[in-house]
Amino acid sequence: MLLKSLEFKNVVGQKVKVMDIPVLEEENTYKFMIQIRLQTFITSVYKKPSTKTCYSFRDYLKKVMKWRDYEQLFLLDELKNNA
Repeated sequence: MLLKSLEFKNVVGQKVKVMDIPVLEEENTYKFMIQIRLQTFITSVYKKPSTKTCYSFRDYLKKVMKWRDYEQLFLLDELKNNA
């Protein structure tokens, strides 16, 4: 899966980086949900100044999505027996 990052300055001018944003195809069923969640996440990060400057969107999705949907989105392929 292709992931991208986003950098911007928040309300107080602090540089903030959001990492692990999934890039989805137009026909993907999760595209709209990810766009709305990303907008909500960036708005909350933008309005609340913090000492933290780097955020993971993937960790945020882990908390707010159903696990089944999260697994299907990121297609977690685990190797068996360390192969």
